[in-house]
Amino acid sequence: MIVIGIAGGTGSGKTTVVRKIMEQLPANQVSIIPQDSYYKRAPEGVALSELRKMNYDHPDAFDWDLLEQQIKELKEGRAIEQPTYSVPICDRLPETIHVEPTNVIIIEGIMALYRKEMRDMMDLRIYVDADSDERLIRVIERDVVERGRTARVVMDRYLKVLKPMHREFIEPTKEFAHLIIPQGGENVRAVEIMKVYIEKILREQAKK
Repeated sequence: MIVIGIAGGTGSGKTTVVRKIMEQLPANQVSIIPQDSYYKRAPEGVALSELRKMNYDHPDAFDWDLLEQQIKELKEGRAIEQPTYSVPICDRLPETIHVEPTNVIIIEGIMALYRKEMRDMMDLRIYVDADSDERLIRVIERDVVERGRTARVVMDRYLKVLKPMHREFIEPTKEFAHLIIPQGGENVRAVEIMKVYIEKILREQAKK
């Protein structure tokens, strides 16, 4: 089994990179673990209007213990019940996703490389880089279409939360990456390098 961590700022193109990797490998060989699924449960009794004001781009927003525990279980060959999280209600859903251990486990999220305990479990660490203006445009497009927010609300949140959190917690994790991919999934050469590297590790593991 090979564990890959893919980090990068909001709107950097991480999802596209993940999709490109999946296109290069048989579907039954890859499992995706989105870090967004591991946001902590909403505190009881807090109104939705207040929950939406909380900072979800801070390390404290994630249930690291559960994420690390489930990655360890997959590495040990045991299936997990991955939590699901709803952005509109700012809370976990009762449903879970059954995930079987596969040859390739991809952990994808803004802070996938933030914790040393997580990094130590990874065979390949990737940071997807993108210009801040490009990321802002993608965030606006996503949040307006998918989350019903106005462009003004998205820009205010970007300036007050996303940008400072990116500088403090996300961008510094670039130093822990084995591979930095500018231009996200549109970087064809970088995606090809990843494919060759993953296939090499899988071949080596198959010989053991």
